[in-house]
Amino acid sequence: MTLTCKTAGESHGPCGIALIEGLPAGLSLDMDFINNELSRRQGGYGRGGRQAIEKDLAIFLAGVRNGVTTGAPVVIQIVNKDSRLDDQEKTPPVHNPRPGHADLSGALKWLTNDCRNTLERASARETAARTAAGAVARCLLREFNIDCFGFVRGMRDAHAPTEISRENWKSIRDARDDSAVYCPDDATCKAIIEHIRTAKKEKDTVGGLCEVHVFGCPPGLGSCVQWNEKLDSKLAGAVMGIQAFKAVEIGIGAECGNLCGSQVHDPILYDASATQKSHFGFERPTNHAGGIEGGMTNGMPVVVRGTMKPIATLLQGMDSVSLCTGESVRSDYERSDVCALPAASVVMENAVGFEIASVFLTSFGGATIEMVRASHDAFAEAARKIIPS
Repeated sequence: MTLTCKTAGESHGPCGIALIEGLPAGLSLDMDFINNELSRRQGGYGRGGRQAIEKDLAIFLAGVRNGVTTGAPVVIQIVNKDSRLDDQEKTPPVHNPRPGHADLSGALKWLTNDCRNTLERASARETAARTAAGAVARCLLREFNIDCFGFVRGMRDAHAPTEISRENWKSIRDARDDSAVYCPDDATCKAIIEHIRTAKKEKDTVGGLCEVHVFGCPPGLGSCVQWNEKLDSKLAGAVMGIQAFKAVEIGIGAECGNLCGSQVHDPILYDASATQKSHFGFERPTNHAGGIEGGMTNGMPVVVRGTMKPIATLLQGMDSVSLCTGESVRSDYERSDVCALPAASVVMENAVGFEIASVFLTSFGGATIEMVRASHDAFAEAARKIIPS
């Protein structure tokens, strides 16, 4: 079975729900890790008042017994303490759509002049469920020494010069966790905080750039057989599916268009003494491809960048149109953040992790975690013999 995730719930409804199908039986879930990812998603400088109300925790309603998956669909509930959707005074109709949000498109799609139902589902509150699902999937990846690491790369004119590698990513993770904006470079962190402060004073919002690295992927995850089976296609869709993301890059991304082939493609090296590593001895001096060639992992770290636009809810409002009268008005205001870039980096880290787990199980899937391990180990043994000793 393919690993899939669907979510349900509204921003101010009773809860958010994630339904995960395709996990093998016997996978031990690290509840502290899962809930820590939910906690990180709620943090970061620039968040609004909602985060002071909620305390997100993953409640497993199905598919898990005593912390171990049963092979049945897994259902995760995240309770909303700020549940007030049916209170007309606290969640009134929204007739003045916000530019940049789903308000107007949804109102026209569902033929209503009240944007409330659309904005409740389109809200980034939905990403709590996706984060929980991704953290569950990463419990599987960690069984095979595959690690995901996400952080904030930068904003506007401030971009961290930090270089990430297999050797240093754990120490850089510590620096990220000490940062108020989840950026491991101190100077960039301070510049980002100043940009957020300025935007808040001006009743504006800001976005930025997130980056995720995945270490330990064996070669061959994904496929070149069909376009929709390519890993980079899946990753692009997953990241673009995060609220407010407008661009995705793999490896050096858009920079490829400004370079010649000899400057873009990564030479192949082989070290017979390193066949026990996850890349089976095949190394590259560069990683411009971001660990993916032909829709498949090539043994190098997978590198994905995502660009988040500024949040669409501005305290100052923007020019809009009343859906009741057709007159020009200022857009309605819903309680929101000035900047959710740090939180978005957590969501992206877990969304990428989920897609990696999905293609991993497509390659090595089995009814139980023991069967998955046996399939993976048999593949690894055979891959090490591609070049005869």
